[in-house]
Amino acid sequence: MSRLGPFLVAPRLLRRPWALPRRPSSVSIVTGPCAGLAGPGAAASLCSGSGAPSAATEELLSRCVPPLPPYETRAKAPPPDELRSAEFMRSYRALEAGPRRAELLARLAQDFGADHGRVAEFSAKVLQAREQQREPGALLQAEDRLRYYLSPRYRGLFQHLGRLEGGLRFLMELRGDLVEALAARHAEGPHVREMNGVLRSMLSEWFSTGFLSLERVTWQSPCEVLQKISDSEAVHPVRNWIDMKRRVGSYRRCYFFAHCAIPGEPLIVLHVALTNEISSSIQAIVKEVPPLETEDMNKITTAIFYSISLTQQGLQGVELGTHLIKRVVKELQGEFPQIKVFSSLSPIPGFTKWLIGLLTSQTKEQGRNELFTDAECQDISEITGDPATEKLKRLLTNNEWVRSERLVKALHSPFMRLCAWYLYGEKHRGYALNPVANFHLQNGAVLWRINWMADTSPRGITASCGMMVNYRYFLEDTASNSAGYLGTKHIKASEQVLSLVSQFQQNSKL
Repeated sequence: MSRLGPFLVAPRLLRRPWALPRRPSSVSIVTGPCAGLAGPGAAASLCSGSGAPSAATEELLSRCVPPLPPYETRAKAPPPDELRSAEFMRSYRALEAGPRRAELLARLAQDFGADHGRVAEFSAKVLQAREQQREPGALLQAEDRLRYYLSPRYRGLFQHLGRLEGGLRFLMELRGDLVEALAARHAEGPHVREMNGVLRSMLSEWFSTGFLSLERVTWQSPCEVLQKISDSEAVHPVRNWIDMKRRVGSYRRCYFFAHCAIPGEPLIVLHVALTNEISSSIQAIVKEVPPLETEDMNKITTAIFYSISLTQQGLQGVELGTHLIKRVVKELQGEFPQIKVFSSLSPIPGFTKWLIGLLTSQTKEQGRNELFTDAECQDISEITGDPATEKLKRLLTNNEWVRSERLVKALHSPFMRLCAWYLYGEKHRGYALNPVANFHLQNGAVLWRINWMADTSPRGITASCGMMVNYRYFLEDTASNSAGYLGTKHIKASEQVLSLVSQFQQNSKL
């Protein structure tokens, strides 16, 4: 999430009899990699392999990015030419994903940002108006002029693209490319990061809750929607069509947000299990089962949010997850008034990596042990035949430790308290280091319970030594909990978690 960022994975094609062939991307509608570009030589130039920005790229941007009208005539300025904006969309989509698109985006950010000369000029006029203590109207007008010239030119292009048919989807895809380019360092620098922030803010406005509709997924939903839900599942991969049918069947709910301009397209997906208690294991939720039974209302007292996945990389950092959970809670309360308990069953990405890092730092100093008690070290060494710290580091790297029941039992207590500290005590700028914990805590949830061997899949063992955590939502307290966490950075936790944290503080030292 940023808060959903860790759940973004490359799409996978679910193998099942009704799986649809992937819809061709917008690039495939042209006959060649550079077809559809305006001008006889534009295609060859834009798609050239040279490292320097091509003249065609600069010419395209100069044509398509509208100039910023003078402040005095801004209201009377004619709208940008739709043909130019459409040309930009065609040209961009014809470029190969990766460095070629990143080059164009970097040039757009670098050459079509704010007019720094005008910004400096009107900044000085704002200061002058304040120093001279001029009337409020003059100061406000000076501030308005400054605000106007702080707007980068590419913002005008994005605004116009957003008004075109298919433009919002295009901008979402473009920002996905921008996020990838920054991550891969194909495009770098403050101008690119600034443009990424500007586009994220614009998308946050366009994808506000008033434009979103909540859709429920069932086995009767269109095959294309089911396929997209499967492809986007980033937390617990869908194995086959039976698994998919189970996840949208009895005692299960699946919802997604769609935008009015992109109907039927899942933007973010939430999976819910309807149970009679707070689940402590994902195996019980996603395992394959015989034909499904009719729901018994008396067995449904608890809603478990066990997976939330952002399907569009271009919407990273856009606040969707929090709103989706709130909307789903209202939907479930309407369908099942008897549900009183709402909780997640969440992964703990990064715990194993963090733990291996601690073990590595300790192995560099011979004889140092600050994670385990002497008795625990002795038990581990007797089982493995080697010093505990060094051997555990190797076993965690290849997941071999889960093959030994004795070792799993011996590690239960120390790993639980280490995990509690990781979630409760490890911080980034004062907030929870773990991104999933930070997401739920910002929403006002309580760090409720850590579950041992809750996800025994290879992915679960690799990411978090098989542990999962419940974040419980007390609806009457979420607002105050959220304000407390965001304001004072205080984490609301249960007695179980606080007890484990206390054990860590008594038995481990970092």
